[in-house]
Amino acid sequence: MTRKILLLCACLFSTPLLFAQKAYDLQVAIDTTKMRIGEKIEYTLQVKADSAAQIIFSERPFFGSFEVLEETLVDTFRAKSNYLFTKKYALIQFDSGAYWLPSQKVLVNGFSKISDSLLVQVATIPVDTLKQKLFDIKPVAEVAQNFDALTQSIVYGVLSVLLMLALIYAFFFAKKRREERKKKLPPFERAIKELKALQSINPSIQEEYKQYYSRLTDVVRRYLEEEAKISALESTTDELLLKLEAFKQSGQLELEGETIKNLKTVLHTADLVKFARSTPEFGSTAKDRGLVEGVVIETKEALPEPTPEEIQEREEYRLLLAKKRRKKQLQFGLASAGILIIFSLGIAIGIYGYYPVRDTLFGYPTLQLKNKEWIISQYGTPPVKISTPQVLRRVKTEKGGALRFSSGNYDSPFYIDLVFNQKPLKKEVKEAPSKEDEDIQKNEKVKELINSIINDFQSRGAVNILIKEDEITTLSGIPSLKIFGTLDYPKKGKSKRVRCNYTTHVFDFEEVGINLTLLYEKEDRYGKAIEKRVMDSFELIKEL
Repeated sequence: MTRKILLLCACLFSTPLLFAQKAYDLQVAIDTTKMRIGEKIEYTLQVKADSAAQIIFSERPFFGSFEVLEETLVDTFRAKSNYLFTKKYALIQFDSGAYWLPSQKVLVNGFSKISDSLLVQVATIPVDTLKQKLFDIKPVAEVAQNFDALTQSIVYGVLSVLLMLALIYAFFFAKKRREERKKKLPPFERAIKELKALQSINPSIQEEYKQYYSRLTDVVRRYLEEEAKISALESTTDELLLKLEAFKQSGQLELEGETIKNLKTVLHTADLVKFARSTPEFGSTAKDRGLVEGVVIETKEALPEPTPEEIQEREEYRLLLAKKRRKKQLQFGLASAGILIIFSLGIAIGIYGYYPVRDTLFGYPTLQLKNKEWIISQYGTPPVKISTPQVLRRVKTEKGGALRFSSGNYDSPFYIDLVFNQKPLKKEVKEAPSKEDEDIQKNEKVKELINSIINDFQSRGAVNILIKEDEITTLSGIPSLKIFGTLDYPKKGKSKRVRCNYTTHVFDFEEVGINLTLLYEKEDRYGKAIEKRVMDSFELIKEL
């Protein structure tokens, strides 16, 4: 009986689990099982479950020797009474062979579902050496380091830092000094404030008495020197008292005899404490402080009122001092900025050279072309891909004439001209010409081409045209006839003709002849670099 009850309970508990296991379905798929090296494939995991199911995909899936390029977020799609939870991965493999994509684990309501493993064949790309030409490995190309943009960034950065420092100084340090000057109290108010601060000090030992009386006498001496214009700070006690008597007798300072007597008492007491290491009686410090305060107050009252002329002189003197102070601050700021600029320029010139720094600061035209973002585009038929500082614009020509694309003109810092000359249809020739006839025809074509180039230059006003020719091969492997030399051209804004370098590359194809002409000033420091970059980018797009 007990055994039957246990079996019944097991069936009751296992039945929902079995239904739960059957209700959830995990499927795996890839878009292809045969791929080539470096080809991307799509791996898809899809779980079929109800809307209340909790689906968790692995955060770090393992795909064996395959690399994960990207993965998508979980996509939820309703299909009839169920939902489809889909996650996709983009995989890639760079070695040939047969590879197993391992099983992936997905958690569904806490239960693990394991996908099937898949076999993928990775094939190499066949190379037919009979149909496809083989080329030698190109040598390592040395790329000239371009420090111009870095130099410009450093110079502008230093100038920006200097400007920021100047602003910080103007808004913080100068402001702080102005506030300190505003907070600076007049001599009388400062003396009374310092005397009030001494009320809270009660010395008990000789060293404390010495410090107390030093501060007390400094207050009255500084006040007499600033307010009464008596040299009190560097005078002894007797010298100071004699000066006060002299000012009293001359009528410059109408002090009472009792006031001078009180000051004499305090100064003698201070001398005994400071130099004889005497200790005054208890309570004498407060009494002496009161005597000094009375001396300060009575001196303030005894001072004659300044005349309007004296007030004006003082104000003018104050303004003169402020003007001199501002002038010194301005001179110091300019000198500091000048030193930093000279120091920065010296470092930049030492690293990058004089001309790159100078041309960057003054905006040399061809340097700006060299450093700007170049444009890669295709022109003409057959299409030619070329990189240029500025886009080549189509030039209108006569109907049936050559197809021409140009950037600028002969007056521009750097001139580029790309011309497509359509060839006439060849007539059928019964007998093939001999090699000598081919050479003669070739020489005649070259002469005609040179004459047409000279005529074009002369029609634009160029004189003193020197011509050389050479056969070269471009970086992309296209043979070319290079016609180059120098000429004198009357540029606008120049009093004399400017000596210029020109280069015309002639590319001879079956249906079309392509001429690429470059022209720039002979003394231009960056023209050759631009010419080399343009020619290195020249490439014929072969139509498939």
